[in-house]
Amino acid sequence: MRAHHLSLLGLLACTGPAEGQVRPGIEVLLADSAHLVRGKRVGLLANQTAVDRAGTRDVDLLTTHHAQLTVLFSPEHGFLGTEDRPGLPDVVDSVTGLPIYSLYSGSRPPNLSALDSLDVLLIDLQDIGARYYTYIAFAVSMMREAARRGKRVVVLDRPNPIGGTLLQGNTRATAGDPGREFVGFLPVPMRHGMTLGELARMANALLRLDADLTVVPAVGWRRGMYFDATGLPWVNPSPNIPELESAMHYPGLCLFEGTNLSVGRGTPFAFRVIGAPWLDPAAVVRRLRGPGRGSREALRGVEVRVDTFTPRGPTDGKYDGVPLHGLRLRITDRGRYDPTRMAVALLAAIRAVHPGSFTFRNDSFDRLAAGPELRRGLEAGQAPSEIWRAWSAALGRFRVTRAKYLLY
Repeated sequence: MRAHHLSLLGLLACTGPAEGQVRPGIEVLLADSAHLVRGKRVGLLANQTAVDRAGTRDVDLLTTHHAQLTVLFSPEHGFLGTEDRPGLPDVVDSVTGLPIYSLYSGSRPPNLSALDSLDVLLIDLQDIGARYYTYIAFAVSMMREAARRGKRVVVLDRPNPIGGTLLQGNTRATAGDPGREFVGFLPVPMRHGMTLGELARMANALLRLDADLTVVPAVGWRRGMYFDATGLPWVNPSPNIPELESAMHYPGLCLFEGTNLSVGRGTPFAFRVIGAPWLDPAAVVRRLRGPGRGSREALRGVEVRVDTFTPRGPTDGKYDGVPLHGLRLRITDRGRYDPTRMAVALLAAIRAVHPGSFTFRNDSFDRLAAGPELRRGLEAGQAPSEIWRAWSAALGRFRVTRAKYLLY
């Protein structure tokens, strides 16, 4: 395995930003490590999140810094991050005229032959700290293809927006194939506390990619920092993550994608609400706040209240234009809140209150939950506290494993 990272301590000592001013990998590359791309034929896997502190696109920055940018690649949601459908076509960047080859191209294989004419592949994508997020799958798939062709890979790192200290949820046992499993292929927990660059280092080792990998760090980021402390502009990482709080709920509430409840797609507050026409939210809240079974433990650091909402054009097809009875979540203490426990407690409470209405979409739920065990435990009536206490040993092992790949 060939893997490198720039000396973070050295960069901090020489060029560390002021408090609250994190420099993303693209800025560090061009200011301190331009030799990696100067005079090279460069490809870029990126989307709308690939910008500097001023909001200038990597594409435009690279073309003014003596790099021969020749081709662009886009992951799920496309280069502009506005699409929420499979089978995205190849397009052209309207500013530079560069071709953009879609890696989320449905039944049509992506145009990977463009890698043959490159010297360096740059990757700049904003992950959000949850196992289900697909950008790392596209990054690793391209790392594998670059390794096969003997091409260097440089990941331009960005902060984990929901922090890098808390590890939560169940842990996938073994790594899968990113080419077939876009969702959650790495053996990490639902909330993994790693950056994209750190995940790339882990994947390079565990999958034995032998990629010539360099990670350019985000200078100034510390593991305890959330995105709103970085000084970086928030750019929606995907169409249904409209703000930081949605990202913070996502490691738990994403599980509801595998059920017949809406997660608020088609509203401005996706992943901050759940709802359905048949839901009795007041009864669910009473169940959550009741004695025993550990549900009240899940309420630490979060407020749950009754609400209503109406999805408009939801991309999951759930309840378009239908007024929904729902629950809205608001984080009150980031350090105490565990969205994965909250999700399990909610799932158990809703099943108990609505045994005839609630349903799992088994394949979808099991894919998100890294297997059928969570669903089967809930179906068997297992207490939420028993479910999440069974996660502890694997989380402890993961903490030891991930330490080998951390950069910050």
